[in-house]
Amino acid sequence: MATPDLSIQSLFDVKGKIVLVTGGGTGIGKTIASALVQNGAKVYIAARKESQLKETIAELNAKGPGSADYIVANLSSKAGTDALISALEAREPAKKLHILVNNSGVSWGSSFENFPEDKGWDNVMAVNVKSLFYLTSGLSTWLAKDASALDPGRVINISSTASVTPHAESLVSADGNGTWSYNVSKAAVNHLTSILAVKLGPQKITVNAICPGIFPTKMTAFGFKNAGEEKIASRQPMGRVGRPSDLAGLALFLASPASAHVTGAHILLDGGSILSSQGIAPRVKL
Repeated sequence: MATPDLSIQSLFDVKGKIVLVTGGGTGIGKTIASALVQNGAKVYIAARKESQLKETIAELNAKGPGSADYIVANLSSKAGTDALISALEAREPAKKLHILVNNSGVSWGSSFENFPEDKGWDNVMAVNVKSLFYLTSGLSTWLAKDASALDPGRVINISSTASVTPHAESLVSADGNGTWSYNVSKAAVNHLTSILAVKLGPQKITVNAICPGIFPTKMTAFGFKNAGEEKIASRQPMGRVGRPSDLAGLALFLASPASAHVTGAHILLDGGSILSSQGIAPRVKL
């Protein structure tokens, strides 16, 4: 038997792959999109704010060697996910997609006694969970088109360590406010990841979830501003918060041949913070 090619270039090759990253204009989505473009992929990013999308693709295309384009989308309804799929088809008439990154997400913080139904529950569950299901379902035949057991189609869902912690108040403040629905929605993302992994496995599509801990993003900006990164980092087991390279490395792994035999995984990316009694979560900007 010939010695297999176990070089980094082979194991983590995403060159030429067609990718859709929702919520790709900022934060975690932008970091993942950047990692894929810098390694030769053709990436579409989707979000609501066109000005932000334009700025991001200008940055991504300046780095290459892959390419980036954008689609304006609102994923708070099935009609919104269908519109995104139609817009993608106009760009990719062959209906071929290799990697889907379901990153779009929203949060809402309010008191336990006065938590709003529409913004607090309905919109959070629609964007964080329902859109993930309908996009994956609607694009599953695209993902299966070029898929094989050794190079499957990929679905990467962005969850959160909030999915496995019951402490909703600490995510917002110590005054009784909390992100009650956000934690529940991310727990649903984890379980939906498992369900989709079972459903799509026979089509040679893997489905995995990344569960980030504390990273500097717009969602955590308020906490970093008020507590300070040094204080937050000092309470983390590894003595630091997450960095773009942490996200990029894991996303490239899940998108590349290196992870072809990994599906249904919920991977914690938090430096061990949920294992530590010293871990804290910054206030979320809502």
